[in-house]
Amino acid sequence: MYWTLELASYLEDAPWPATKDELIDFSDRTGAPVEVIENLQELEDDGEPYESIEEIWPDYPTKDDFFFNEDEY
Repeated sequence: MYWTLELASYLEDAPWPATKDELIDFSDRTGAPVEVIENLQELEDDGEPYESIEEIWPDYPTKDDFFFNEDEY
C-alpha cells in the first residue's frame, strides 16, 4: 500500500467518519483511480470507522507542514 498526495486528495471529501466499505464505495462512485481502491482494500477492517485520512495515512501532510504564512496571501 502506498499513498501520494494525489491519491489521498480523492478522499478529502469522503463522508468522515467512514468504514472501510464506505470509503471504497465513495471512491468507486467518485471515479477515484484504481490505486486508491486497492489501497483501501488493503486496510484492516475491524468494523470501526476511520475518523479521517490521518488514520489511514499517518504521514498525511497538514497545514502545519507547509511553511508559508496564510495571512500574507
